[in-house]
Amino acid sequence: MKKRRRFKQELTLQERLTAWTEEMKAQAAKLPPGPERDAIIKKVRQADVASHIDEWAKSPGLQPPT
Repeated sequence: MKKRRRFKQELTLQERLTAWTEEMKAQAAKLPPGPERDAIIKKVRQADVASHIDEWAKSPGLQPPT
């Protein structure tokens, strides 16, 4: 049986998403308007939503998003 490679994340999901979105925003700012830039912006929005869902899931009251 093949063993799974496991490693412990040094940064939280929130920290990793924030770093990635900042990097992608900078990359998108350098591109001219077009499909490539739009795709990057769409992925940044998805990461932002994932970040908010993570915050909501970890909230003490677990209130529905507004």
